[in-house]
Amino acid sequence: MTSVMAQRPVTNGATAAQNVLQRQSSFSSFPTSRSPSSQSTRNAKSARSPQPPTVRESPDSPSSSPRHSHGSSLSPPRNSSQQKSNRKIRSQYPADSLENHVEYILVASFDIDRGSVMEHQYPGPISGDEHMLAELMLPDQAHVRSQDWTIFFLHKDTSAEEEAREERREKRRRRRRKKEGFEEGEDDIPGVSEEDGDAEETDGTDEDFDEEDEDDSENDGGGIEGPPLIYVLNLVNTKQDNTVKRGAIVKAMAICTRHSFLHIYKPLLLLALEEYFRAPVPETLASLYSAVNSMDLSLMPRLSMLEGFILQASDAKDMFVEKFDQMIQQRMAEDAERSSIPSSTSSNMSPARQTAQKYAHPRDTHEFESRVIYNGIPIPIKVPTAISPETVGDFSLVKLIQTFSAPHSTAPQPFALHPHLTTSGAYTHPIIVLVNALLTQKRIIFLGHNRPSGEVAEAVLGACALASGGLLRGFTRHAFPYTDLTKIDDLLKVPGFIAGVTNPAFAHKPEWWDLLCDLPTGRMKISHRIEGAPVTEGLLYFQQQQQGLNGAGAVGTPSLSAQMAGAVSGGGGDSKNQDPTGDSQFMEALLLAIANHHGEAAIRSKWRFWVQKFTRIAAAFEECVYGASALYIGAHETDAGAYGVAGHGYVWPDEASRMRELAANVHRVEGWRNTRSYYSYVQDLARKWTRRPVRGIDFLHQHDRLRMLRLSHEQSAAIYLAFARAVEEAGTGSTNSPTINLTESTASLPNLAASNLDTLEPISPPRPPSEHLQYNTILQLLTVIPESNSGLFYISLGLFHPRLDVRIAVVRLLDRLLEHAAGRHFWAGLGRFAKVAYFRVKREVGGG
Repeated sequence: MTSVMAQRPVTNGATAAQNVLQRQSSFSSFPTSRSPSSQSTRNAKSARSPQPPTVRESPDSPSSSPRHSHGSSLSPPRNSSQQKSNRKIRSQYPADSLENHVEYILVASFDIDRGSVMEHQYPGPISGDEHMLAELMLPDQAHVRSQDWTIFFLHKDTSAEEEAREERREKRRRRRRKKEGFEEGEDDIPGVSEEDGDAEETDGTDEDFDEEDEDDSENDGGGIEGPPLIYVLNLVNTKQDNTVKRGAIVKAMAICTRHSFLHIYKPLLLLALEEYFRAPVPETLASLYSAVNSMDLSLMPRLSMLEGFILQASDAKDMFVEKFDQMIQQRMAEDAERSSIPSSTSSNMSPARQTAQKYAHPRDTHEFESRVIYNGIPIPIKVPTAISPETVGDFSLVKLIQTFSAPHSTAPQPFALHPHLTTSGAYTHPIIVLVNALLTQKRIIFLGHNRPSGEVAEAVLGACALASGGLLRGFTRHAFPYTDLTKIDDLLKVPGFIAGVTNPAFAHKPEWWDLLCDLPTGRMKISHRIEGAPVTEGLLYFQQQQQGLNGAGAVGTPSLSAQMAGAVSGGGGDSKNQDPTGDSQFMEALLLAIANHHGEAAIRSKWRFWVQKFTRIAAAFEECVYGASALYIGAHETDAGAYGVAGHGYVWPDEASRMRELAANVHRVEGWRNTRSYYSYVQDLARKWTRRPVRGIDFLHQHDRLRMLRLSHEQSAAIYLAFARAVEEAGTGSTNSPTINLTESTASLPNLAASNLDTLEPISPPRPPSEHLQYNTILQLLTVIPESNSGLFYISLGLFHPRLDVRIAVVRLLDRLLEHAAGRHFWAGLGRFAKVAYFRVKREVGGG
């Protein structure tokens, strides 16, 4: 169960943040599954499994060059100056890690006299209410179906682990500062041995832009939300048996794991539960526990946040294959060292060749292929290489969107108006109503009467990912993929919950929810008991702006929301006035993409950009109304023009369009600004800003200027030169970009509690240029031009610029992209016309 919060956030800034950010006691906290003695024993073990990943065997030796995407014949040959990193690649799941893949395995059964009963817990009991866990594992009406799946979440007490992690971070920070000369005279840092320093240098952690620091911050699940969640995947099976009272035996088996990709364990649970029906003894659980925890994921490379974003947005199956190659090379070197065979020998290496045959290139770098040997049966496993926040399990956004879009398109029904939810009037698209409810932290129920509990759980998880877009957090922690009437008291204590139920009694209690989503009918209903939207400073600001346009002191001027509703429901005017938020046009394009059979990844990418646009509009709204935004901490730095261009944030073609869209989003933005996801996002942005490779230029803002505005030759030239200069100086020279004081720049931000700033690190000094910094700078640039959007198209237009120096700068920039592990895929997707221009410019300057 998720932790329980006593009340909703209030509108007072500091008090609201403290209420939201306060860690609550867990409803079902439980200790680690291993005793200290077992931990020390595990640390002495070797790799998790000697089994190699079950990937396609490649005839090429792993020492050969990585595979390249098949681009145009115009692609230039990659020369010997291609960028190659000497940094040691870390594994996401090292073989010597102390953390198990699976923490616990539970078995529950239904007894006609005692109800839901917990039969076994392996390797030890879970503290908390075992009866509650057994009820969650045996959902309502489970006996009428032969099989059903349930997902729920638990909290784990990880205070000791968090303290150890923070101690390691502090050691790294102090060592880095000492190396840079900021802590003179500190020759001996307490708790840091010389061996530790050597190990960090070997692993490459002495770099200024530390990937491990970043990944810890991004993926540890801690921060203001509390300890990481434990995800529980549960399988229920019903076996007909005339010898028992009810004529059937109902048993459930659950796997408790920290992996959000818990769907990979489904085939193992199917086999294990069948085995348990035959042999209901703890040894059956021990066999499954040993098998899943021996799964070898040590060759899965750890990707940075920027790399993960690019991989998820790309369809290229060999994106970042170089990292997989390097992991294999490192493993081969380790194997050769253990076998006392020099790894540099090229002839007479039969043992090494045998080692090489165990490893092969992945068929698709989006998934890492491994296997689990259970009862002598090799079970293939595919683990996602990069996972977005709030993405749990295997669900389909396409299915969720189609479920509620089909009835709305055939027979639309008006919603009861609510400013936070019906942002486009009474006929707002149901999916937009759902996302608005999630963003403004409303209580949401997914009802699946006579449907499997796994179906409602999938809808809940899909809704959380929909609103998150891979950017926002705070949804899954307060989600109940499946719950029942017996837990309604605990559910109602959670502000802004998202719950899945199968009992129709919930539909008759509108005081329990704000939005009801009926899965069988595909209809949504807004509760008449929903709390109204308060009058905010932003709403008053735009009402005053509108009154000023209509004439000061005008009598009978309709409210802002009424005008928006009227524009959508009918009336003349252009399409912008009829759809001021752009949501209707977005949903039409999205449904068209689904009809054209675009894949799940493409739909998720489109939603990510919708969420990203919303957050950027919210930042512009705060700057317009309050004078500063907590959603853009680095505005002072990007506006200084360190690279010859200035500006930040979302770009509109003109001021009228800007004010119109801000006014249309006023209720949605104001409703979001006092929610968990808002405060989490503020903290995430601040942490990411300190680790950005380049902070003196807003790549997204400048690229949007190229894409959306009609610029003069000099304006566009400044942007092209800035892009090229930022990448070049990251590798060869440093720019005198100004630094900002985090405390001063955020002192005037609205509704941002001081407790947020206490957890943020100070702005780090400018990092010295390096090959690694240039690599990450290119990643930062590529994240704003994903292949699914425009790719390098707008940058390639610089090849046709009237100024020769601009064309040369763009060629130099493209040259560096060609040498980049991800950039070469973007080049492959560039049009032939642009590639011809690239070679023509190179011939002009005598370089090609």
